[in-house]
Amino acid sequence: MDHLREKGFTVDARDVGNLAAIKRKHAVPTALESCHTALVDGYVVEGHVPADVIDQLLRERPKVVGLAVPGMPVGSPGMESPGRKAERYDIVAFDARGTTRVFARR
Repeated sequence: MDHLREKGFTVDARDVGNLAAIKRKHAVPTALESCHTALVDGYVVEGHVPADVIDQLLRERPKVVGLAVPGMPVGSPGMESPGRKAERYDIVAFDARGTTRVFARR
């Protein structure tokens, strides 16, 4: 969340008791689930999605439900680890049917 704040996003963080219900409500495919779920201007952002990729999503406005970074890859925002090389990872777009495609790569 600090990453998003540093990049100019307003963050309203809320701890919820049943995050799984939030993920289901917003059609996050099980295979793409991660530790955080955010709602950003009509889109779902799941996991450690870089702010510049969220900016790209908001500029392009594709017909998807949202973006996800499954798991917590080393080197993704908030998962930096001194002395460890950043992992390559995909930022995945998904629609209401659960269809996915790679939106961006890091």
